[in-house]
Amino acid sequence: MSEAGGGLGCGSPVPQRGPWSLVAATAALCLVSATSLWTAGAAPMSREEKQKLGNQVLEMFDHAYGNYMEHAYPADELMPLTCRGRVRGQEPSRGDVDDALGKFSLTLIDSLDTLVVLNKTKEFEDAVKKVLRDVNLDNDVVVSVFETNIRVLGGLLGGHSLAIMLKEKGEYMQWYNDELLQMAKQLGYKLLPAFNTTSGLPYPRINLKFGIRKPEARTGTETDTCTACAGTLILEFAALSRFTGATIFEEYARKALDFLWEKRQRSSNLVGVTINIHTGDWVRKDSGVGAGIDSYYEYLLKAYVLLGDDSFLERFNTHYDAIMRYISQPPLLLDVHIHKPMLNARTWMDALLAFFPGLQVLKGDIRPAIETHEMLYQVIKKHNFLPEAFTTDFRVHWAQHPLRPEFAESTYFLYKATGDPYYLEVGKTLIENLNKYARVPCGFAAMKDVRTGSHEDRMDSFFLAEMFKYLYLLFADKEDIIFDIEDYIFTTEAHLLPLWLSTTNQRISKKNTTSEYTELDDSNFDWTCPNTQILFPNDPLYAQSIREPLKNVVDKSCPRGIIRVREESFRSGAKPPLRARDFMATNPEHLEILKKMGVSLIHLKDGRVQLVQHAIQAASSIDAEDGLRFMQEMIELSSQQQKEQQLPPRAVQIVSHPFFGRVVLTAGPAQFGLDLSKHKETRGFVASSKPYNGCSELTNPEAVMGKIALIQRGQCMFAEKARNIQNAGAIGGIVIVFVRKVAWSLFLSYTDPETENEAQLSSENDSQSQSAEQIISISQAVDLVDQESPEESSLDSHSDSSPADPDSAASISPAEQTSNPTEDQEPTSLDGECTDLDNQPQEQSETEEDSNPNVSWGKKTQPIDSILADWNEDIEAFEMMEKDEL
Repeated sequence: MSEAGGGLGCGSPVPQRGPWSLVAATAALCLVSATSLWTAGAAPMSREEKQKLGNQVLEMFDHAYGNYMEHAYPADELMPLTCRGRVRGQEPSRGDVDDALGKFSLTLIDSLDTLVVLNKTKEFEDAVKKVLRDVNLDNDVVVSVFETNIRVLGGLLGGHSLAIMLKEKGEYMQWYNDELLQMAKQLGYKLLPAFNTTSGLPYPRINLKFGIRKPEARTGTETDTCTACAGTLILEFAALSRFTGATIFEEYARKALDFLWEKRQRSSNLVGVTINIHTGDWVRKDSGVGAGIDSYYEYLLKAYVLLGDDSFLERFNTHYDAIMRYISQPPLLLDVHIHKPMLNARTWMDALLAFFPGLQVLKGDIRPAIETHEMLYQVIKKHNFLPEAFTTDFRVHWAQHPLRPEFAESTYFLYKATGDPYYLEVGKTLIENLNKYARVPCGFAAMKDVRTGSHEDRMDSFFLAEMFKYLYLLFADKEDIIFDIEDYIFTTEAHLLPLWLSTTNQRISKKNTTSEYTELDDSNFDWTCPNTQILFPNDPLYAQSIREPLKNVVDKSCPRGIIRVREESFRSGAKPPLRARDFMATNPEHLEILKKMGVSLIHLKDGRVQLVQHAIQAASSIDAEDGLRFMQEMIELSSQQQKEQQLPPRAVQIVSHPFFGRVVLTAGPAQFGLDLSKHKETRGFVASSKPYNGCSELTNPEAVMGKIALIQRGQCMFAEKARNIQNAGAIGGIVIVFVRKVAWSLFLSYTDPETENEAQLSSENDSQSQSAEQIISISQAVDLVDQESPEESSLDSHSDSSPADPDSAASISPAEQTSNPTEDQEPTSLDGECTDLDNQPQEQSETEEDSNPNVSWGKKTQPIDSILADWNEDIEAFEMMEKDEL
């Protein structure tokens, strides 16, 4: 490792460096000389088997990359279950996850330097040409500053670094003239407006075309950002400055890091998860090494390696001392409160902390790295993958696994540091699990639930950027790689930056601000590489002795016997666990099961139902596990309801006398039943259900048979209401609630629209369906809901050509408006959010109704041009209201 001590004997002074406590930087390690100490701890893997596994990694990469290029490119990511590209705006929004997508062929850019590491130089040259030809960085899209920096800017710089290396070798890239660097510089300037804050911390999002705080930008109103989001910029921005000579990028990134350092909690030397970018106040005051903070610590240490600035190392060591004092509870790493660091902030860990053992290897603290890594490996052996979050007793907390590479990263670093073949076996397990459980015909699919093995239509770009890179390097010998990996440092996205940047374009004035704020313990700083005889006592079984006590730590806390006990109980006639989709809040048996599982049901004032689980209140450990699974399923159901907000709003159109289609109620769609976007309108007469909440068997099935049932929101789940009205013979349902003049509607459809001549759900855009863009007033909706019976209906006049049904007819259809303002929803609420119709005018419909109390069906003969003119007026008024709301 040229500039960071490569080639130095362990124990040798490090020239032109400040305090040196690294045993390794990226792949260049002083600990390589300790390899022979470990061979007795595990059977060595033959070169032939290593080559076989390396070739297997190459085939897996080809499968993922090839399917992306064939089925997804130039889209940002591949959707491996449906074999198509994920284009932002064309798929239902996934929330913050989509902020990584900027319509700039994300996966291709993120994979550039992986192609070179895997010796695919011809493919790399073709990929660079595609990036230069096809990628546009001037898109009108709001992206995450953090994700765009580590994936796109890092990908371009990593690609440039290896392009100039290949050009120097003389065989490939002879035409290359820093084009990727120019694209990186263009992107860097597009990200700079995000730093326009009083603190110097960047906004979390930016519009690539319009920047920040312009009306067109649709961003710039955020006040908070995560610590990692603001503190994971220095490597890419400093590299961009060193490559181009434009110092502004490094200056901005340093200012953000300086501010975070100043705002640390002085008594504990910890930082929180979320900070206000304007005031510097901590918004979330819990602290750990996982999501929200992780790469901040990583970049402090690696910034010292790349840039040679001692202050970064001093800051890292200060934080690391606090981490080991408060957060590290071997083998666990638990979040604490920054002001009360002896108090745990939560009882579960997230998967992102799996990077930390690798960082500890770079720090030179091997023992806790081995311990934490082994604990994580035991969790993986139980669930095949590392769940997105798991509890301190190693039960699944969040069951997803988006094919994260952090554990593979730490495995690679531990093997390079120790040479212990045990870690090759760990890597082999990762390969086998990926092929067995995640591989699909069009790539590799993320795990939706590690317990059931279900998939999610998702293959993130970091899977190609990091996973295959670390796995290939794990099994590769030095001669298998066409360049010296030890001349480079890995970014948090595993992009490669050359270490010679530390002596290039050093125009930044470096002020050591660390000592102004803290007294440093000299024991934190070693001026030489650690002596391996101290790190590893003369015991070839040293690492094995650390791992051995942890071999059964997961099974002891979460015994596999539970599964066998449950299977035996099923065979003996016991009922299977209650599933969230089957739960009915009015079923006494279900409520009793909830109680056994430690789950409490709370009825909120606004009609929603909330669930809370306390595992200690469960009747047994098996019931507690069932309760945790039930809660996870319920959260998934709730998140599915949230997704409906990302779809275009739907509409209920009243087509009978005296409205004739002019009154429309905007609403949100159901997550089950007929797909309203693929069918024409469903039309039918409406009838009020009894009981009105629809939470039990209807007492008036004859009234709702073949009609659209009106139901009140609350008291039970939407699915329960749907079952009851379906059993009564309704063709669909409208769930209505009124809170602060807000109307929500949910649509359910059961019959084939072709068989109902009066009912349809429509997405037509012609002039006859434009009325679906109108909106019903709240008072009008109340009039409609209050019709308890045909005899009480005020909409009971019909011509001889109409069916003599006293109920009014309503048409349910998709609205054409794309805006859908909503209210926030609690994560465990069982009723989903629907469209917010605040500030809608009530006077219009009241005037229409009052001025024509005796209007008859004869009104239907009014000229169509007059009706259309009225419709257009209403549409314009609706559009104005939508603008006001937005």
